[in-house]
Amino acid sequence: MSYLFTSESVSEGHPDKICDQISDALLDNFLAQDPESKVACETLVTTGLVVCAGEVKTEGYVSVDDVVRQVIKKIGYNKSDYQFDYKSCGVISTIHSQSPDINQGVERAALEEQGAGDQGMMFGYACNEMDNYMPLPVELAHRFVQELAAIRKEGKKMTYLRPDSKSQVTVQYSERHKPERIDSIVISTQHDDFADEASMLETIRRDVEKILIPRVKKSCPKKVQKLFNADFKLFVNPTGKFVIGGPHGDSGLTGRKIIVDTYGGRGAHGGGAFSGKDPSKVDRSAAYATRHIAKNMVAAGLCDQVLIQVAYAIGKAEPVGLYVNTYGTKKVKMTDSEIAMRISEIFPMRPYDIIQRLQLKNPIYEPTASYGHFGRDCYEAKVETAQGKRNVTFFPWEKLDYVDAIKKAFGC
Repeated sequence: MSYLFTSESVSEGHPDKICDQISDALLDNFLAQDPESKVACETLVTTGLVVCAGEVKTEGYVSVDDVVRQVIKKIGYNKSDYQFDYKSCGVISTIHSQSPDINQGVERAALEEQGAGDQGMMFGYACNEMDNYMPLPVELAHRFVQELAAIRKEGKKMTYLRPDSKSQVTVQYSERHKPERIDSIVISTQHDDFADEASMLETIRRDVEKILIPRVKKSCPKKVQKLFNADFKLFVNPTGKFVIGGPHGDSGLTGRKIIVDTYGGRGAHGGGAFSGKDPSKVDRSAAYATRHIAKNMVAAGLCDQVLIQVAYAIGKAEPVGLYVNTYGTKKVKMTDSEIAMRISEIFPMRPYDIIQRLQLKNPIYEPTASYGHFGRDCYEAKVETAQGKRNVTFFPWEKLDYVDAIKKAFGC
């Protein structure tokens, strides 16, 4: 029997995502100055105010005020009508030094013995529903808010758009867990006030149908385009009006969109947020490492979908456990526990090993802070550091660089 599954996303202008981007921009600036920086930055935004807090150990210097305003400007909060803009908002920083009690468990004389920055469990997931090995509902939800932001910044159509928006996509699956059709789409977008309120919702809905949805559909592979049947339910600004938004409409905090950041509710989540944390925090680095493993496993044909869990004790290098669940889709005659043992031989999971394998001390994190940390295109770009400009790899955990090793190890 068919069933429905739903995922959501939010735009870069959503209050919580503003906070994530500020926290990661601060992290990037610290890492650009000192790659050994230990950073845990949290941000709060509300009407006309940004508050940054957290703990940092670094040899570098970062102007918090400048970084905050640059991020807000880039997002598009540039008008006083929004009651939150990069020129006039207040910026308060209470960032202080990292606790030596934590630092002594992380930094060791032997680099490879670096301990985990905290206890906890982290999950990675991949499936073959999309070309980027992401679940269909969350991937579509991301694309809707990404396209809304692109349309807004182009400034040619839907010129009433403001930065804050949300999306939600419900997909109907067969009992064999294959996508059958798009069942419903929810788009809520902040907008300018209309002189004619009677036509406001009608205009926005028409533009979503005629401009936004065709752009998203065109960006999808043909197998996904076929799922956009004419009978899907469309909800546009269901409350009827969305003029007051952003930090003026709702305060924001770093780390409040962890399901948007990952797999839209598919698989599992360990509970730890990503943004504002340097890679010594396994909440972030180990979640990236498990995604890297999961994606390469599915791409290698070892299974159709897989969930991987890794767990750590604070201050200890070796994980306390590695778990693999292929949901019965494995293509080899091995148990999931046997697969887990062999995977642990291919992918060492000490924090030092993860950081070296994925080169996570580079300033690569601000782009992760909106539209999901996973399923993104891996690319190289030059960044400015204290040592000069150099090439770094963004989203390195999305590389399919272990497919051959997995095929060889498992004979698939």
